[in-house]
Amino acid sequence: MKFRVQLVIQQSALPKRVSNGVKHYFLLQIRSLVFIFFTLFAAQAFADDKAILAQLDVIQSLSDRDNDEGLRQLIAFNKNLPADASPSIRLSILNILSGLYFDAGKSKQGLETVQEFERLARQLKDKEALLAIEVFEAYDIFEKSGNDAALTHLKKLRAKVLSSASVSVQFRYRATLAAFYSNAVDSGKAIQEYFEMLKLAEQLPRRQLQARMGVWEAISGLYMQLKDPVKALAATTEALSIASDSITPKAFIELTLQRGAVLSSLKRNEEALKEYENALRVAKEQKLPYFVAQSLFSIADQYLIKKDFKRAEEMARASIEQSQALEDDWGVTQAKINLGFAMGGQGKIKQGAELVNESLAKYKKANAKSDIELILDELSRMYENAGWYKEALATVREQQKLSDEIFQSDRAKTVATLQEQFDAENRKKQIELLAKDNALKDADIRNHQLRQQVTLLASLVAGLAGCFIYMLYRRSKRLNQELQEVNSQLEFHAVRDPLTGLYNRRSFIALMSTRGRIEVERREGAYANPDCMILLDIDHFKHINDTWGHAVGDIVLKEIATRLRNVVRDDDMLMRWGGEEFLIFSPKSNPEQITSLVDRVLRTVGENAFVHGDLSIPVTVTAGFISVPFSDVPEDVCDWERALQIADMALYLGKTHGRNRAYGLAKLLVPHEDAIPTLTHDLAAGIKQNMVEVIEVLGPPQAHTHTFNLTHPS
Repeated sequence: MKFRVQLVIQQSALPKRVSNGVKHYFLLQIRSLVFIFFTLFAAQAFADDKAILAQLDVIQSLSDRDNDEGLRQLIAFNKNLPADASPSIRLSILNILSGLYFDAGKSKQGLETVQEFERLARQLKDKEALLAIEVFEAYDIFEKSGNDAALTHLKKLRAKVLSSASVSVQFRYRATLAAFYSNAVDSGKAIQEYFEMLKLAEQLPRRQLQARMGVWEAISGLYMQLKDPVKALAATTEALSIASDSITPKAFIELTLQRGAVLSSLKRNEEALKEYENALRVAKEQKLPYFVAQSLFSIADQYLIKKDFKRAEEMARASIEQSQALEDDWGVTQAKINLGFAMGGQGKIKQGAELVNESLAKYKKANAKSDIELILDELSRMYENAGWYKEALATVREQQKLSDEIFQSDRAKTVATLQEQFDAENRKKQIELLAKDNALKDADIRNHQLRQQVTLLASLVAGLAGCFIYMLYRRSKRLNQELQEVNSQLEFHAVRDPLTGLYNRRSFIALMSTRGRIEVERREGAYANPDCMILLDIDHFKHINDTWGHAVGDIVLKEIATRLRNVVRDDDMLMRWGGEEFLIFSPKSNPEQITSLVDRVLRTVGENAFVHGDLSIPVTVTAGFISVPFSDVPEDVCDWERALQIADMALYLGKTHGRNRAYGLAKLLVPHEDAIPTLTHDLAAGIKQNMVEVIEVLGPPQAHTHTFNLTHPS
């Protein structure tokens, strides 16, 4: 396990522009899933542990938004843990604590915590933890004996893991197996494992959303390995459709950086830069210093691509400063490479080359050959553009030598050896023929024998080549079939939520992208019959999950989806917005009927309790609603995204005023130039300043006289 963590630490520093090799995709893949490994462990807890687990969940949710504060509170929590706390609780805390140390850039403490986790697991003989450790031994085997040996180890564990392990350990196992399949360039099997992980993510005891986002990011990375950036971009779109920068900021930033890298590979440089800048914004807002450093590095790299060397230098220096504060040596190393090329682009060749060569020395010590080869390529072009032809030539020669070492396969070496032997024999025969012109008959015989040997060798080589090409063809055909099946699954998951069958967030975003192409007649009537958006959130849904379990929580989600279908019009779009949130999009609505629709929604959900077996569960929702266009405000001033942001704040207002109610915005009472900036940031302040007319709709009283069976046909 120690090797696995070291890989993660090193890969966090590898520059994206030199991460195209198989080895480096493998390391990137481990980094993209590592937060899952460190946060999903949850051994069987005893009844007395519920209060401790609830506290632990609160701290971990805090760490998603503020890693340093979450780390501080978790250290204090662990220090003050009751002496009689169960072993499963202690293992869970160590597991989460190690991940927070790594995200804070404190790799030494992270490694020490991982080792403490292993010692405690072995001391307690905890079955699940020991099985997880056994899975991670594959990384040590990889270091010592290579990829095939690691795969053999994992295949031997398959029956044991899938028959007796918890969902969390099965998820870890498939993630590890997928990483090594990808490293073996067996993309068909790798992507099968990823889709099995998507199924398992729905059954995990906690952090399901983060797990699904991590898997989609890994799928995107796999498509990048297959040189298919279009599908890689689609995978990031799928992941971001279920993401939220406020609920899952760490995973959101990882995905946004991945999406930026994909867009950059598609030469969509302005879009890539916006993704990186968005990641930096969220990282700063959520106080995540490690991701601030990563975002700064990516922005600097993108400015290098755009040849804006001054801005690239500014971002690279900021990245160095941030990485130094985190004591992240590899982060400093990669940022210095960017700084060197930025200075070289401004004509400061000597200083730039010194920085690049200083970092190259570290890559050479780590024997990262494919990285070194690509850095040398950029360095030679920098020398050439500056007219330093002697240095450029020396660098190109070093790069060519390294390139030959990397790409010359065993088969190529064998063919080259045979060809060299043949050429030597041929030259020898020619010399003998010239020297022994008095032995024409013997020379003719030798020439005849030589031709036979050449023909035989050519036939043998042709036969071997044919067999090799046929095997490659069959393998390619099989992989294409597997990828077609996977793409079919991707198309389904792209538009529907797998649990409720409702449309997902991505479908709505795709619909909204067409608003800019609305016909002139529609625009003229938009203010008379605007669209309406109603954002709903289930009240106390975490209590439902904690009290009756996630299976009952899933049944509640499906039953709410069924009830909402019976309320909305055929033209309305109903979707699961994420987690316990739903969104109703009602196009061309009569504004006077919106309040009635909201009232029906609250009553349909809240009047009758939800029944499952002997359980009777009261369920209500809180909502926020708004029209688009809102109060005759042009959509270039208040588009659908701003309107939805205001509706979300209205929903929050309902939560703070007792839940089981809805707040909606009827119309503006002041010019929109004064109101919109305030409403999009602080709705409560806008209401207090009498900027907007607000409608309150109360939900039904919670005295249930009738019940609904959760298992009735939908």
